Amino acid sequence: MTVHVLDENAQTDEAFGCAPDDRSLEQRLASGFILLDKPAGPTSHQLAAWARDLLGLERLGHGGTLDPFATGVLPLMTGRCMKITNKILKHKKTYIAVLRFKSMPDEATLAATIASLTGRIYNVPPEVSAVKVQVRTRTIHDFELLDVDGNDAITRIVCDAGTYIRTMARDMGLLLNTPVELKELRRETSGMFTLDHCVTMDQLADAVWLWKECGDEEALKAMVHPIEKLLAKAPRCQIKDSAVAAVAYGAPLLRPGLVTLPSGLKKGKELLVTSLKGEAVGYVKLKADADEIATMSDGEIARPSMVLMDTEVYPRRWSSGA
Repeated sequence: MTVHVLDENAQTDEAFGCAPDDRSLEQRLASGFILLDKPAGPTSHQLAAWARDLLGLERLGHGGTLDPFATGVLPLMTGRCMKITNKILKHKKTYIAVLRFKSMPDEATLAATIASLTGRIYNVPPEVSAVKVQVRTRTIHDFELLDVDGNDAITRIVCDAGTYIRTMARDMGLLLNTPVELKELRRETSGMFTLDHCVTMDQLADAVWLWKECGDEEALKAMVHPIEKLLAKAPRCQIKDSAVAAVAYGAPLLRPGLVTLPSGLKKGKELLVTSLKGEAVGYVKLKADADEIATMSDGEIARPSMVLMDTEVYPRRWSSGA
């Protein structure tokens, strides 16, 4: 995607804000996330509550529920980062699933069944799910047989967010006319994040102990990532320091405050607004096509749909113009 550069000379004042990676631990806890390797046993909600109490936070949530028996990548969001939960829930997921067959089919039949469950499929939430049971479709981007061990098939599934692997196992059993049980499930990836990026609850607890008891915050700081890493692939525009506080207060974005803007975006498109230091200020909806905005010299071009930055980071300057 090409970008309109609307002000090549725009500069940022180092006295206000900072690059996301330079934030203090307290700033990260106010708007950041932790990538947890969920163990089998507790619910996702229980782990989020434990982490919240461990860190002494008022608010901490999780992104992408895993069943109690399942393990793997579970993002935990702190503070203002919880506002974007619904955005990260849309990311594709990858799972390793162990399927146990009452009667293992032959290789050709198993391959054909896996192929039939690849692509756009119906995926009804199981009765044990808290989600309202309704017919819906999801895309299975890849369904790969990794190994067979007795009556167990080890598979890798790349799918849309919100896909129920337990439902896929049930449907496979219906197609093969033999019960199929989802024996084990491990989430390998969630969006751009993998198990290699994750820490365990024990590691998190150790890092918190070092922080609280020894005054050493480095281990915990490395585990709490700035919100911007979750938004790395979001379409974005950059704005001047003088416009940051206005947007943080919920004021419209005016054309003179804009520095860069992706071309080709249509009116009504939502995009991320960042400062010149790369800080997430919030989301706005365009009031005109991007290519039209690039030809404008003044006027209101977008309105905030979500604010992510604290109002005190940059000084209020909008009354004196952009």
